[in-house]
Amino acid sequence: MATTAQWIAGARVRTLPNSIAPVIVGAGAAGAIGELNWWASLLALVVSLALQVGVNYANDYSDGIRGTDDQRVGPLRLVASGVASSASVKTAAFVCFGVAGVAGLLLVALTGHWWLITVGVVSVAAAWFYTGGPRPYGYAGWGEVAVFVFFGPVAVLGTLYVQTGEVTWLGVAGAVALGCVSASVLVTNNLRDLPTDRAAGKITMAVRLGDRRTRVLYVVLVAVPFVVSAVAAVWHPWLLVGLLAAVLAVPAARTVAGGATGKALIPVLRDTSLVMLAWAVFTGVALAVN
Repeated sequence: MATTAQWIAGARVRTLPNSIAPVIVGAGAAGAIGELNWWASLLALVVSLALQVGVNYANDYSDGIRGTDDQRVGPLRLVASGVASSASVKTAAFVCFGVAGVAGLLLVALTGHWWLITVGVVSVAAAWFYTGGPRPYGYAGWGEVAVFVFFGPVAVLGTLYVQTGEVTWLGVAGAVALGCVSASVLVTNNLRDLPTDRAAGKITMAVRLGDRRTRVLYVVLVAVPFVVSAVAAVWHPWLLVGLLAAVLAVPAARTVAGGATGKALIPVLRDTSLVMLAWAVFTGVALAVN
């Protein structure tokens, strides 16, 4: 039986900024046009967090039963380490998906945007088939693309739309920025696991690109939010505050560009998540009070 602490570790709490940051920016974009709705934002946050934890447990389950995590460098994996049964981890994943579904249904019922149920179903399917099913797309190099889509446009613009019934250019800019920096977290993860993933036959984008080009990709992705801040500040000067997050981004980018491997990349995962959260908070607040 896994302990509570091990279940929390298996939920990969350090990755949760991926689900918190898009909701903050989406809510800020709604506030920018005077339509911020706190209860809708909170429900969107529940949906996002539950999906994130669900996909983390689903990934633990699927990689565990395939043996991909047997020689893992990173944090604890419940199934691969043997501290929890594969069945219990799979159940935990679907419980999380259920929580996301209930919160999502309540959100669409209260807002009347029933077509968003389709988006929810696609999101759950994408979460499961990332490493689950007979042909997981995470094993074919599409993981970063999915992260960009679901933690960028889907999460940011979904949060904005349920509150305003529209999509704004500031929301789109924020969605692109969050999608890129969120994808950079996965790029770091896959760069760290590149040798073991290649040996296990897991063809991630890092395996496809190779070590050097994966490092270049990371630097480009993590720079996008700051480019967005600088450009959007032409119309909304307060958005320059987002550049403060560069204090965290620059050391992380230097570590990756400097050739760090294995466990030396674990702090970069943490720091990149903090970059994302800091940029989202600064930008979301600037949008809301603009």
